[in-house]
Amino acid sequence: MSATETAKKLKRTLQGRVVSNKMQKTVTVLIERKVKHPIYGKYISVSKKYHAHAETPFNEGDLVEIQEGRPISKTKAWTVTKLLQAVSV
Repeated sequence: MSATETAKKLKRTLQGRVVSNKMQKTVTVLIERKVKHPIYGKYISVSKKYHAHAETPFNEGDLVEIQEGRPISKTKAWTVTKLLQAVSV
């Protein structure tokens, strides 16, 4: 693989809800996805939390898009790219 193919492969994007904004320039984003159980065939909701870098403040409940990048800190390797839906207060 060339360097450009590797760079394109690392730029995954996910959509999720902000569940915590208590840190400085960091938000916690909950990603939920549906996975089919291998034996029973029932769809199960699987969730995972990511720490994402955010220059602008976001509120809890906002729907955001995050993109994978280089590691910024020990637990943070994602960046918030855009706000998809703001929570109404």
